[in-house]
Order: sequence, then structure tokens, then C-alpha cells
Amino acid sequence: MQRMIARACLPALLAGAAAGCAKEAPPAAAAPEVYVADVTQRDVPIYMEVVGQTKGSQDVEIRARVEGYLDSVKFTEGAFVAKGTPLYQIDPKPLQAALANAKADLATAEARLGRTNNDVARYRPLAEQQAISRQELDNAISAQEAARAMVDAAKAAVDKATLDLGYTSITSPLDGLVGTTNVKAGNLVGRGESTLLTTVSQIDPILFRAGISEADYLRLAKRQQETGRTGTPRAEIELILADGTTHPHKGQVDAVERAVDPTTGTLAVQVRFPNPGRVVRPGQYGRARFVIETKAGALLVPQRAVTELQNLYSVAVVGADNKVAFRNVKVGPRVDGLWVIEEGLKPGEKVVVEGLQKVREGSTVSPKPVADAPKGKGAAEPTTEAK
Repeated sequence: MQRMIARACLPALLAGAAAGCAKEAPPAAAAPEVYVADVTQRDVPIYMEVVGQTKGSQDVEIRARVEGYLDSVKFTEGAFVAKGTPLYQIDPKPLQAALANAKADLATAEARLGRTNNDVARYRPLAEQQAISRQELDNAISAQEAARAMVDAAKAAVDKATLDLGYTSITSPLDGLVGTTNVKAGNLVGRGESTLLTTVSQIDPILFRAGISEADYLRLAKRQQETGRTGTPRAEIELILADGTTHPHKGQVDAVERAVDPTTGTLAVQVRFPNPGRVVRPGQYGRARFVIETKAGALLVPQRAVTELQNLYSVAVVGADNKVAFRNVKVGPRVDGLWVIEEGLKPGEKVVVEGLQKVREGSTVSPKPVADAPKGKGAAEPTTEAK
């Protein structure tokens, strides 16, 4: 009986054991989520940037033109001064004395001239009447001419003394920014040399001086020939300051150097910028940016969509079936956070911007617009670079 029961239960036990050992199949992996952007097409301005330094449109050195002790410094260092503003006062007393002496010499010379004039006037009719010799008249005329020359010399000495006395009061020759003073009250200035006192710079407008390479110069020159333009370029130029902000006023090319500097291989260009707010000071570094051409119908993708490996550039393209295909591309310049694609893409295609590390060639993805990416992802840093 026991063997009959065991035989009857054996199939059921084996079926239960088989059912207990069976495992459920794992679910299919979900497609990785990536953020994509469309390949856009539009006209793109191509910029060139050059690095340079600002300088005043006029930088005037203020020097002592006469010798003397400095009485006072009359300006605030680093302030803006108007034309004619007093800057320094040199002790005028020695030069006042020199002027008085020159005036006395002039009076003496004029008195001597008056006497010789009287002698000539008296001798001439006497000589005509042969009451005196002709030689006496000639001597009187010679003395008159010498006295007249002495008067002219005395007048010149008075003018020079007056001019020197005027140099004791030093004023600003223009409206501008005055620097720090190199001398203090009590110093002796002007002895044997014209002592440099300070410098005044006119900073409205401000000049920006930079150098462009020979290759860039030839590129611009050929571009001008193609467009039929001659002379100095008149394009509007932006000035990007050291903190990344853009100067609110656009500039124009003011001058181009005659020759290329053989030591640096660059051609100096000078740009003039309005500076009514007087924010830009001489000596500041910055970048001048200007449009050299407009690329019509350029294809653009975000910079982060482009991968570079050993000077080869590629993008991950998501097809209509949501499958990824890596494609080599030829890149152009980068403009405002976007990269110009010369070859390898078509308008309207979608490229992966965020999540490239998750995909492989031929893998299926779940694409989402880059605009929906979490904050801090999928957005390229805006930069501007010319190639």
C-alpha cells in the first residue's frame, strides 16, 4: 500500500520541484535617455578677434620748461581735469626779477636810440650845408642802427623773460585724465633738463592698439579685393573688456601701420572707440572683435555635440528610428556657443548633446529636446572664436 501511494505521488512531487526551480526571464533594458538638438541652418557672421591694449588718444607729458623750486601741486592725482586747469606752480620770484631787469635794459636801449635819432636828425641838414663832414653823419647813422638793433634785442629779452615767467604756472593742455605727480612741492625742477612732472591723457575717444598676424592680414586684404573695397576698412568693431563685458560703443579703424613688424610678424592696427563714460583707461587689455564675412546658410550644432579625437571631429546622429549613428564631420568656426559644420550633416537632423557616454553605434535611445535637460546640462558655454 505504501509503495502504491509513493508511486502515485511521485509525478506530482516531480512537477512541483520543476515548477519551483524555474526562473522568470529578466525584463528588456530600457533605452538610455539622451538630449538632442536639431541641426539648424542660418546666415552666420564670422568674427575675427585680436588682443591688444588701450592708450589715450593724446598722451601729453607735462614737463618743467624753466628752472626753479616747485611751490605747489594744485591738482588731485588721478582726477579728470579740464583744459587750462592749474597743475603746478614754480616759484616765480627769480623770473620776475629777470623780467624787471630785461625791461630796464629795454628802457636804456630805447633812450640810446632816441639820442642817436636826434643826432642823425641834427647832422643831416648840417652835412647838406657842408657845415660838418660826411663822415660825422655816417657815424651818427651807424650809431642809430646799432641802437635800433639793441632795442630789438632788449625787446626779445623782455619777451623771453615774460614767456619764462608764464612757464612758472603750469596748466593742463587738454581735457583728460591726469596721472600721479612725479615731483612734490619743494623740489628743484628744470635744472639742465625739462623735468617730467606728470602725464595727462585724453581718453574720450580711447585708442585700442593690437597686432594681426600676416596670415590674417592677407585674408582680410583678399576679402577686400573680392568685395571691391579699397583703403582702410570701415567695419564696426566691438571692444571686449577684461571682465568679458562688451564696451557699449563700437569703434572704427583709425590707422594701420605701414609695415609688418619683423620681430613679431604682426601688423599694428589702431582702433578708435568713443568713451564718454570714461570707463576705459589707458593700459587696459582687451579684445577687438569684428565681422570679416557672413557665411550664408551655415549648419549649426551646439559645441557640446561635437567630439574631438586626434584632430577628428564626430557627432552622434539620432535617426527617425531612434538609433544612433556616429558620423565624422568637418567643422568651421565657433560662434556664440554653436559650431559651424562644413560637411557631414543635413538641416533638420538631430544630434546628441547630452548623454554621449551612454550610447554606442547602432544603439536605440530615448531622445528628448535639449531644452528639457536638467539645469546645468545640455547648454554650451557661449564662446566666440575665429579660425
